[in-house]
Amino acid sequence: MDVGSARAAARHWVTTTGRTRPGYLGAYLVGSTTALPDRAELPLGSDVDVMLVTRQPLQGFKLGKFEHRGVLLEVSHLAWEQLGSVDAVLADYHLAGGLRRDTVIDDPSGALRGLQREVAARFAEPDRVRLRCRGVRERITTALTAADEAAPWHDRVTGWLFPTGVTAHLVLVAALRNPTVRLRYLRAREALGEFGLADRYPALLHLLGADQLTPAQVRGHVDALAITFDAAARVAVTPFAFSTDITPPARPIAVDASYELVRRGDHREAMFWIIATFARCHKILAADDPATEAALAPLFDAAVADLGITSDRDLRRHAGATLDALPGLWDTAEQIIGASARI
Repeated sequence: MDVGSARAAARHWVTTTGRTRPGYLGAYLVGSTTALPDRAELPLGSDVDVMLVTRQPLQGFKLGKFEHRGVLLEVSHLAWEQLGSVDAVLADYHLAGGLRRDTVIDDPSGALRGLQREVAARFAEPDRVRLRCRGVRERITTALTAADEAAPWHDRVTGWLFPTGVTAHLVLVAALRNPTVRLRYLRAREALGEFGLADRYPALLHLLGADQLTPAQVRGHVDALAITFDAAARVAVTPFAFSTDITPPARPIAVDASYELVRRGDHREAMFWIIATFARCHKILAADDPATEAALAPLFDAAVADLGITSDRDLRRHAGATLDALPGLWDTAEQIIGASARI
């Protein structure tokens, strides 16, 4: 399927279903597919991300991933007040990144498109880019210094993994790139190469612990993830914010696309989402099938161990290394911002 057809499916869902949400104001597309032309093939492992804007916050979790007209959509929502002012949006790296392009697909009042145009006009201003980068850095620091060592192991790993992965977002935000989730390391590698800073990438991957992994190792972890994913998807009952990521329709993103990255030689870049999905599966299993969670735990532990982590001491050591690396990462971001401004 091409991207244009996938976007058409998203528009159809918005006009037939999204508009019925309480206080609906409009909708726009976000995510990695927004940079692709309509005629491009929708990449394996890609969904179409839709953001619903409502007058008041909607209760409960986001709608998440589901199929509509043969397309996997992921629908999130935010209240108009969360967008706030143009300055507030420009200071938030996720909000600004989502509104940098004209991806509005429904706007009955015209307010959403007006906001989007103002954001796009000022998106690349160096002071705004630097402000967003500061927000990225603060997110890393805050999360890595707030570890809960009383939490279950899968949650402790998640608590280290995601802020560590935000280091890739620092590069992407500085480079005016989409701070994508699953492919953040691959996109950061590309951005660093484009700015003549490819030599900085190995250190970024080293903070994750994936720099020495082989294709065979990662392929084995995808095999183990597939087993764990299917087990969690079969028994999942307890709702979590990520629940729709662990369902049969979402399996191609977690499993098939990971195999594809290994096949292409991007196995190290695949490890972030492999571990993230592994941990989410174990959170589901711990709630809904503890016996299976315990039986499959060695597969998860082996994957995490290949990143150099087998204990809380290792988590603290890795977190400390990332915090120590932040000044150097900030220097890299500044170089990218300066080069972008000159361009």
